Amino acid sequence: MQVLVAGSTGNTGLRLVRELHDRGLDTVAMVRASSDTSGLPDGVEQREADLTDLADDVTKGCDVVVFAAGSGGDTPAEMTDKVDRDGAKRLIDLSVANGVRRFVMLSSVGADNPDPDSELAHYLQAKHEADEHLKATDLEYAILRPVSLTDADGTGEVRLGENVDPKGEAARGDVAKLLAEAVEAPEWVGKVLTMESVG
Repeated sequence: MQVLVAGSTGNTGLRLVRELHDRGLDTVAMVRASSDTSGLPDGVEQREADLTDLADDVTKGCDVVVFAAGSGGDTPAEMTDKVDRDGAKRLIDLSVANGVRRFVMLSSVGADNPDPDSELAHYLQAKHEADEHLKATDLEYAILRPVSLTDADGTGEVRLGENVDPKGEAARGDVAKLLAEAVEAPEWVGKVLTMESVG
């Protein structure tokens, strides 16, 4: 199984690439020309690409694609649209076109019904549109919506679904483990889950 990770050199993406690599999966790190790739594990293939201008063959040969990229909450609205909405939708379309089987989306709590009064309203709307675009395809999909992210490794103890505290915290280490599970586990197909770390 070959897994392409978009956002592979970000705070969550790096952890995910390491997790997939440790699980013995054939992992491809999607990187920009300017990316710092020093944290990627030895032996991981790198595929140069930019979410704002994706080539048609970026997903070629891949069985699963994970979108773990993000423009960040402080990014100008235009770049949020280019990366989190348009980049994600284009990557989804290229996954369909190139015969990818499964697409795992790192989304955000609140993306189901973006609050127009939220400080993150524009970002959440972009994530919402990307999520809905994915759900409308024939791809096997899994969408993970963590609460506020921290740079902690986490304990592996997480809460999923309706009982998640929207004001809680999600350790990036826990998020990466769940995304890695969603790459392989059949029970993740068709799921849209909010999550927080506990303990």
